[in-house]
Amino acid sequence: MRTLRTDNWWLAPLLTFLGLSSFLVYGVWAIFDGSYYYAPSEYIAPFSSPCLATSCPEGARFLGLAPFGDWYTLPPGLLILGLPGGFRLTCYYYRKSYYRSFWLSPPACAVQEPHGKYSGETRFPLIIQNIHRYFFYAAIAIGLILAYDAVLALIHTPTGLGTWILILNAVLINLYTLSCHSCRHITAGRLNHFSRHPVRYKAWTFVSKLNAKHQPLAWASMFSVMGADFYVRLVAKGIVNFPFA
Repeated sequence: MRTLRTDNWWLAPLLTFLGLSSFLVYGVWAIFDGSYYYAPSEYIAPFSSPCLATSCPEGARFLGLAPFGDWYTLPPGLLILGLPGGFRLTCYYYRKSYYRSFWLSPPACAVQEPHGKYSGETRFPLIIQNIHRYFFYAAIAIGLILAYDAVLALIHTPTGLGTWILILNAVLINLYTLSCHSCRHITAGRLNHFSRHPVRYKAWTFVSKLNAKHQPLAWASMFSVMGADFYVRLVAKGIVNFPFA
């Protein structure tokens, strides 16, 4: 690619490509692995939560309910895949990341991209990026569910390492969700007079501070959800069986 840059400009998109690829590979495996996603210590793997069918172990069912009944026998993660997946896929930061690292559009500043045309996000399928706000609403629900799972683990196994891993993951997931640009706009982005809406202004100020850390929160929450999911599966399989697992 033509550029006058003499630094290692290719390193950032390469590392981003490897990081996102690891998440995709693990996510596909975790979603389609319908076994060992629940441990009796009230640990449920984040990629399989909420579990909404009767095929789920009784302790893994969200609020003890199974609204999808007996007919659904596929891995539980497939039911909710589109919600957190769609939120991250349409996230403003992730769009920048995978546009640069997977599509080389462009790979870095002042580096020519290989594409001859640029149509932006005005055509299918990229026009779907415009529904990011609606995925944000779904992501709020998923974040609350993961927090609920962490609280259940805390009540049942307060000294378990897995409990604190799930709590950390829930905190990072919710902080990443709240740091979203859409959240900042929804909070008070359309107000003309902050003085007339002091509560919304305080919320906007808080979200704005989080928004400044949206990139590191995106990466931290991505690896935390993988780590928490993998740890629960290790406990469920009996591979990790410490006194305070």
